Amino acid sequence: MTITFDHVMPHPLSSIQHGKDSIWGNAFRLEQGQKVVLNASSGKGKTTFTHTLAGIRNDYSGNLLFDKQAVRDITPEHWAIHRREKISFVFQDLQLFPELTVQENLLLKNDLTNTFTKAELKEFLAILGIPEKWDEPCKLLSMGQQQRVAIIRALAQPFEWIILDEPFSHLDKANTELCLELINARCNTLGTGFILTTLGDYHDFTFDKELNL
Repeated sequence: MTITFDHVMPHPLSSIQHGKDSIWGNAFRLEQGQKVVLNASSGKGKTTFTHTLAGIRNDYSGNLLFDKQAVRDITPEHWAIHRREKISFVFQDLQLFPELTVQENLLLKNDLTNTFTKAELKEFLAILGIPEKWDEPCKLLSMGQQQRVAIIRALAQPFEWIILDEPFSHLDKANTELCLELINARCNTLGTGFILTTLGDYHDFTFDKELNL
């Protein structure tokens, strides 16, 4: 799935002068399979970008397209299909169910498409250093542990793109690298891409494309 930004400008940002290489007010395309980074300091609009991609925000001029379909024209019914089969998200607020266990949070997503077995999900927890959290309520996990659960949950479906909004903000370098390796490996298996927003660190990864605000 190709993502096309055709001079998209969020209404709240329209009075601000944006550079010629900004994602706002310019035209560019993201091709399926690309590994993309959006690197900017806090408060510069990274979450506006991800929420626009998610169809949460439609307060913009210009046009945003998934292939040839305008995102603002996607119906709620078709969004449900997109979020199950074509595009996956890790939002800043993670959107885990705090009262449910790690297992329950993961299976709620995984059972929609039967992407992985329980053994595979447990293996992902082990790879990311939290195998003992399987039966732990998510509300008892640290923020870094919750981020790792949210990443695994986002991977537990088919997708053509995975969008991750500052997913490593509570992780140290070693755990960030483990998460990024897992995300990259999954994308390589599917032949898909990811878009990662970050607060200024490229995490020693070579991206195909960098976006600017």
